[in-house]
This record gives sequence, structure tokens and C-alpha cells, in this order.
Amino acid sequence: MRVVFAGTPQAAVPSLRALLGSRHQVVGVLTRADARAGRGRGLQPSPVREVAEEAGLPVLTPVTLRTPEAQEQLTSWAPDACPVVAYGLLVPPALLHLPRHGWVNLHFSLLPAWRGAAPVQHAIRAGDDVTGAVTFRLEEGLDTGPVLGRLTEAVQPRDTSGDLLARLADSGAHLLVATLDALEDGTVVPEPQPADGVSHAPKITVDDARLEWTRPAYVVDRAVRACTPAPGAWTTWRGERIKVGPLNAVDPVDPAAVGELASGEVRAERRRVLVGTGSGPVELGQVQPHGKKAMDADAWARGVRPEAGERFDG
Repeated sequence: MRVVFAGTPQAAVPSLRALLGSRHQVVGVLTRADARAGRGRGLQPSPVREVAEEAGLPVLTPVTLRTPEAQEQLTSWAPDACPVVAYGLLVPPALLHLPRHGWVNLHFSLLPAWRGAAPVQHAIRAGDDVTGAVTFRLEEGLDTGPVLGRLTEAVQPRDTSGDLLARLADSGAHLLVATLDALEDGTVVPEPQPADGVSHAPKITVDDARLEWTRPAYVVDRAVRACTPAPGAWTTWRGERIKVGPLNAVDPVDPAAVGELASGEVRAERRRVLVGTGSGPVELGQVQPHGKKAMDADAWARGVRPEAGERFDG
């Protein structure tokens, strides 16, 4: 089949590479326009654009797909299907039926669970044991189209959203190619999504990533892992923001941990730094003070020298 691939971030790259190695012909790529990134805030192409240009593919970076120019270019490519992975722009109704096999979206959850922009982060934050990925046909509703294929993936106890997304991006790439194969062969049976079990996964903002130390330790732990690497869990220390990396559990019978810590209270020991939560202490892993590089918590504590009873705010 002739396919036009639509995707933007690193998580979409395995799918584009898999398509380039498949029996299908990638005739064009849609991706978001170059964005400012890095310390210098210079314009940088998306990861998908970099791979597409390396492969010599024509690339279209419209701000919207509603312009006549974007629609004319897409029509000229005459796609049989448009596979989509984390593209980031809405496909207008006028284009949904352009390819005869539709727009085939790879979504990183087991729909109808976690419809929306951040399914992996919400799955970790909610404490899901199992998640997965599906391919489905885009329609006007948000992630509501019929499912074409699916796979499952166990959520490991120490997974960050980055860890889990990387695994799903790799396995999902194979699922996407297999779905396109089945569409071309006429062997796929679209499965309508059930009305029950719907949950939503809106984008997690920086404000959402602020830690609440009064919550139980397992809730704080999930929040940190869900926000790693982005947008980054954070709290404040002496009035300045500090990012917090994945935490380590503390053995509840550890004699060194005996002695109650108030929520957010920081205690620096010889080789570790403990923080109180609503249900007991946790051990800090890495932290990143504002304007500095990430560092081990014990190195940070040696520099700031927490006083007895001093706390993170939040």
C-alpha cells in the first residue's frame, strides 16, 4: 500500500522505521513544525522529521491540516492508508475518508481505557498492572474509533513513563505494520469499542507534576514515575523549585527509618536522604535543583545541609 505516515516525537520513530522496512511504500510524512528546544531555545526538527529526511522522504509540516495547501499536498500523495503515531494535530473530517483504509492510529493504551494525550503517564499514576497498545481507525470522536489490533504489556514495579513508553513504542511498531498488512489482505475485523471501561488521559501539565508529600508513599512514588522524564515531578526547597527523580522504598522495619518524619520533612543520613510522606518515609534517588544538572540526593544534601525539621514545600 501507499502510506503517508503522521507522527512527531521519538515514540513515533520505531513505527516509521518499521514501515520503511515493510512491504508498504511510504510516500510522504506529516510531522509537527520545528519547535524550540534545549538551553539555547533554538528551532529543532522533530525526531520523525530527522528520520524521514535521512530516508529521502518528502516531509510536510503544516501548522494545521485545515488549509487548502496542506490538503492538496496530502491528496496528491494518493495514500491508501495514513498510519498515525503521536502526531499532535487534529485530522479534519474532510480528510478522514481520503485514504481508502482510513487513518490508522497507534495508541499506547488498551482502549477504551486512557483515551487522550498521556495514556502511559496516567496508567502508571493510577497503578495499573497491565496496559498495552491498540491500532484503531480514526473518526471524529477522541480515540473512539473501532479497534483493529491490540497487544498487552505488563507494567513493571519500577517503570517510569519513559521506560514503559519505549517498550510500547517498539512493540507497537510491529503491531502497526501487522495491522496494515491485514488491512491490505482483507483479514482484519474492526471491533467497536465498548461503552464501559472508558477513562481519560489528558496531558499532564507542570502544575499537575507538583508533589503532594501528604499523600501515601505509594501515591507519591507513582506520581514521580509517571512524570519521569516529562514534565518532571517537582517540589520546592527553600523557595526554589527542585525536580525529583524516581524514589526508593524504605523497609518499614529498617531500624534507621524508625522515628517519624512529617510529610515533606527531609533527613540526610550518611548514605541516603529520606523524605516523609503521609504513610512513612521514602528515599530520594536523584534531584535536580533549578538551573543545575541532576545529581544524587546525598550529594545535593551535602551541599544544602538540611536542618532538623526542614521540609520540602508541597
